[in-house]
Amino acid sequence: MPRFVEPITIKYIARWAALAGTLTAIASCGALPKSEAQTGQQQANNGPASVDVAIARTMPLQQPVEYTGTTQPYRQVSLRSQVEGTVLDLAVNVGDRVTQGQTVGQLNDAVLTAAVVEAEAEVAARQADVAEANAEVSTAQTLVEEQRLRLQQTRSDLARLELLFREGAIAAQAVETARTAAGTAQQALRSAEAQVRTRQQAVTAIQRRVIAQRAIVAQEKERQSRTQLISPVTGSVLERVTEAGNLAQPGSEILKLGDFAQVKIAVQVSERELGTIRVGQPVQVRLDAFPKRAIAGRVTRVSPAADPTSRLIPIEVIIPNPDEQIGSGLLARVNFAQRAIARVVVPETALQTNQDRRSRSQSASGTQSSDRPPQTQGNIFTIAPGEKPTVSARPVTLGKRLDGKVEVVSGLGVGDRYVIRSSKALKDSDPVKLSIVSEGKKEGAGTRGQGSEGK
Repeated sequence: MPRFVEPITIKYIARWAALAGTLTAIASCGALPKSEAQTGQQQANNGPASVDVAIARTMPLQQPVEYTGTTQPYRQVSLRSQVEGTVLDLAVNVGDRVTQGQTVGQLNDAVLTAAVVEAEAEVAARQADVAEANAEVSTAQTLVEEQRLRLQQTRSDLARLELLFREGAIAAQAVETARTAAGTAQQALRSAEAQVRTRQQAVTAIQRRVIAQRAIVAQEKERQSRTQLISPVTGSVLERVTEAGNLAQPGSEILKLGDFAQVKIAVQVSERELGTIRVGQPVQVRLDAFPKRAIAGRVTRVSPAADPTSRLIPIEVIIPNPDEQIGSGLLARVNFAQRAIARVVVPETALQTNQDRRSRSQSASGTQSSDRPPQTQGNIFTIAPGEKPTVSARPVTLGKRLDGKVEVVSGLGVGDRYVIRSSKALKDSDPVKLSIVSEGKKEGAGTRGQGSEGK
């Protein structure tokens, strides 16, 4: 078997050697001289740079922080029974609209009705006592008049007898007897007058008992009226806690009612955001149930105490709900609106920045505020006016940076065209060639119309 391998191997080696020679000859024919290759490269470097151009626009650098919360009725009231009684009827169900003062249910009032009748009967009895006492007062006043007439008679008799005694017509004993009779009559008059006062005081006491009994009647009628379940608010029924036929005790919950004229949202924010939130601040609310609606609300309460575990501060937000389509328990996304200065924002790839000398010197001397980030200075290449596009190096002041973008505080206006990327390093007044992805390329190399396009 070895004698067959050797001829085959020599045959394939000869073929590969011939192929290699052919490829070498072809490569030798296609190669350029070294001097010619360098000349082509130099011509490419001397040509205008290809640049991507954008139009300066204002935009928010940072999206507002979004907090989630749950919708709640502006007011939630538990309608409770104030008296004991069996629930005879509930006229409303979950979701029904109710108005303030509307009767929504009825308790059994038989016992309370009987109590009202009994109290009214007691008032009638007290009034009869008043009439009887007034009659006694009248009798006592009549007796007083009789005693007064008797006193006048005895005093007249005494005066006549004293005159006769001075004339010597009668004995002294008769005068003394008349004096005793006058004194007795005067004492009887005083006793009758005291009896009248006593009877009048009795009448006053009975009249007060009548007033007290009438108050009891009013109280029993009030208790009887509480067997009617009256809605204290205008809103909707959230829950029927009990059903007809159940016994309700004083304080038993019957219905849960909610006022949805406005909707309350409770969210929790971190302590770092607390300094930027104030009562009355406008907010924007979006509900997953109504994704296309942005609802304007306001902050109505900022809790003075943070949660001891999460260190979050409860914030209460109120939004209007005139059509009452927003219910309770919906997921709400709250953005706290902040006033922001509209500034031009550019990609960091368009910048050539260096730290502001003043900021560096202040930082070195320790006089720079720690809560204010140092501004930086840089250059942005803009497209200069002219028939052929050229670049102009423009110094700019930079502000905040986020996600590869930076604010331009000054030096670049809305509508200016600037270079985002370049195929090679640029210098002031260098000619450039706009790439196909450049904004405003169809307008030519100049800057006419840039202002309107960038706004």
